[in-house]
Amino acid sequence: MWERTLQDLIRGLRANKNDERKFISQAIDEIRKEVRNKDMETKAGAILKMTFLDMLGYDLAWANFHIIEVMSSQKYHLKTVGYLASSQSFNQQTDVLMLVTNLLKKDLSSTPADVALALNGLSHFVSPDLARDLTQELNSMLNHSRAQIRKRVILALFKVIQQHPEALPYCLPRLKDKLEDPDPSVVSATVNLFCELARRNPKDFLVLAPPLFHILTTSSNNWMLIKVIKLFGAISPYEPRLVKKLQAPITELIQTTPAISLLYECVHTCIIGDMLDGFDGLPLARLCVNKLSTFLGDTDQNLKYIALMAMVKIVPIRPELVAEHQAVILESLNDFDISIRMRALELISSMITPNNAQFLVQQLLSHLVTEQKPSLPSAASSLSRALHSSSTPEEPGTAAPELTTPYRLEVASRIIDMCSQNLFQNVQDFDWYLSVLVDLIYVAGADVAALIKEQLVDVTVRVRACRNYAVTLMTKLLDDDTLVLGADEPSKCSGVLWAAAWICGEYSEELQDPHYVLMRLTQPSIALLPAEIISIYLQATIKVFSCWAVGLTERWGDELLPRVKESVNLVLDNLRTFASHGDVEVQERAANAIQLLTLVKGDLDLFRPAPPQPIAVPEFANQFDDIPSSMSSNPVFPKSLLLIKKLVTVYNLRPVAPSAQKQVAIPNGLNLDKWIVPPPKSMAYDDFEGDDKKKKKKKGKGKARAENGALGYGKNLLSEDSHPQTEEDEAELSARRAQRLARQQDDPYYLTDKRLKPASRSSAHDIDSIPIVRLDDMPSLSSHSTPPRVPSRMADIKPPSSPKVFEVDREGEAPAEGSVGPPSDTVHTPAETIEPGIQAPEAIVVKRVKKKTGGKKKNTVPL
Repeated sequence: MWERTLQDLIRGLRANKNDERKFISQAIDEIRKEVRNKDMETKAGAILKMTFLDMLGYDLAWANFHIIEVMSSQKYHLKTVGYLASSQSFNQQTDVLMLVTNLLKKDLSSTPADVALALNGLSHFVSPDLARDLTQELNSMLNHSRAQIRKRVILALFKVIQQHPEALPYCLPRLKDKLEDPDPSVVSATVNLFCELARRNPKDFLVLAPPLFHILTTSSNNWMLIKVIKLFGAISPYEPRLVKKLQAPITELIQTTPAISLLYECVHTCIIGDMLDGFDGLPLARLCVNKLSTFLGDTDQNLKYIALMAMVKIVPIRPELVAEHQAVILESLNDFDISIRMRALELISSMITPNNAQFLVQQLLSHLVTEQKPSLPSAASSLSRALHSSSTPEEPGTAAPELTTPYRLEVASRIIDMCSQNLFQNVQDFDWYLSVLVDLIYVAGADVAALIKEQLVDVTVRVRACRNYAVTLMTKLLDDDTLVLGADEPSKCSGVLWAAAWICGEYSEELQDPHYVLMRLTQPSIALLPAEIISIYLQATIKVFSCWAVGLTERWGDELLPRVKESVNLVLDNLRTFASHGDVEVQERAANAIQLLTLVKGDLDLFRPAPPQPIAVPEFANQFDDIPSSMSSNPVFPKSLLLIKKLVTVYNLRPVAPSAQKQVAIPNGLNLDKWIVPPPKSMAYDDFEGDDKKKKKKKGKGKARAENGALGYGKNLLSEDSHPQTEEDEAELSARRAQRLARQQDDPYYLTDKRLKPASRSSAHDIDSIPIVRLDDMPSLSSHSTPPRVPSRMADIKPPSSPKVFEVDREGEAPAEGSVGPPSDTVHTPAETIEPGIQAPEAIVVKRVKKKTGGKKKNTVPL
């Protein structure tokens, strides 16, 4: 009978490309018939064809038993087919794998050809059971007379030890002896085995140090030396004496070897093996850094890359040695390969210290300013290059590389991380750092506003000495219309206007021209900004206005009144456009600002200059803390100009300590997991009491009352479908309703329902008895004439004779010691957290009225 061979199968596949599936289906049917043939040649041919189809994706698992039959053949060429198929299709889950154990033992004790074939197959489909059963045979074969067999056994043991780790202690003595084998290939295979196994637990291979050291000092095989050095790098951290022993041979290899791969492995081993630490490691560290610096000047991009990666690992150990090659490292930023630029950027970030921070940051800023488009050569240079083209090859492009937006974003982020790490430990001049942040806004070429605004606020809050300069820079940002008009452009960092407005508002006393900043904060074009920035603008408007108003009182003259009215009217007109903004917070802040300024506007309209009269100062005049102490008489300016200042200067903000929240204890009786408002269901409005009531049991028709509340989550008893209430139910509901209304009257945070009668909304205080103070009828505090004009703060500031000293508030604000813990009586605000000159608020006493049961008294709980 004619049979299709493997060559025929391949020709048939090529001839039936249009209907390949049908042809393969017919071929598989033929193979199924052929494997049942008793002729081993026919069966092996069928297995060989099925192995080819298995590589095309067709399953061979159905022929596993027939594969074992071919593997057991006495003919070597047929056995080869069986082991090939088993290596390709067998795995640890193969059910017939247990039948292979005796077959492998038989082949391992057969001819060298059969042994080599069995070891090759075992390394592919070894399982934990096979590894356990064959460990003894493999260990005995390590002393085989043929070097080729010993090498194959060592390589197969790697897979065996992975499946059966207990085989390593059993085979380790003979494997150690193989390091001194006369055949170099056996030694190389053994070193390779130990190098791979040492990745898991290097400490177990310390006993191999003597023979490995002998190989290191005597061998000339570069690949074997690379493996040995890798192995020493893994085990040397566990033996300090080994570090000193290895310094001499590794130093010699670095100085003499021409192989770049071996040189790099020596440097890498010195880094991971802790050989560069201490005084003894200084010469070796200098040698390694010098060799790596030569790689940076090589034309091979791979050498540049690995040199930069190795230097990143050396910087934490020997930063001063890496800093010596700072110029070569900075040149790598201009490489056209983005991967090299990223590694150079990483290295520069790790090199920063307080001494070189300004230089490195300026270099990175200059790198961002480089021209993105490659420069075209001039006509003279092109002609000169054409004339000398035959003798001198054209040098690679000298134009600057194109900086993409993601790369620019990475560079800007690195600059900020370098300066802000460990709370600005690398920054000595914070005025310089603020100028760097502002420069990044314009040269970054990417949207880094989120990072910059956070840094601007953090530095300004923590460092008092730089607030004046920070306010000056933020004023320039507010004056830049391109940031407002380019709010939709990704390259514009319009988000920094949030920080600019916040800083100018929070530290408005540092402003040189508050009126100009006030006009910038309320200009109509800010409507193009996002809502969160507009809300900060409105908040800063009130604070800047208060500062400007207080400044007016210090230099008030009757000629200023028309100008002040005009400015207030202009600000009001601009604010009214935001009262109908789509964002709720913007509406609320605009409405608050409008109401405050409307009060000032009314006072300005009613203000009439009066001749000064020497009279006593009223008692309420002490409430205005911003009145100059030199003014002991009645002022001649509108007194409403001092009202807003008191609202915005109650407390000076400080940074919050990282552990502040942990020090705040949870008050007694507060359950953070409890519902504040339970999930709404069919509950009655007037009878809901919350989840903290005790369960009640009622008889008869009152059983519909819920267990969690008054009428609860059951059926609504007030609905039309509910059952009629009894007299007891109505009496209880009336009593509970009266208690709830009484409790609401004492609750300052409860909004009284409009459905209540006027009598139920009566307060314990007599509202008519509260005095009303009219500002226009208040007597003047001035004695004789207008007070002398106070010069501006900026005019009094002189250049410091000595360098400015910056003190960084690193600790931040936290609860004072002794105030942490569950409240016992009254908890006062710690004096340490209140700025000087600000009185601590008094304790708030909240009365909790409980249900009257058994004549119990009301409890007063101070908070």
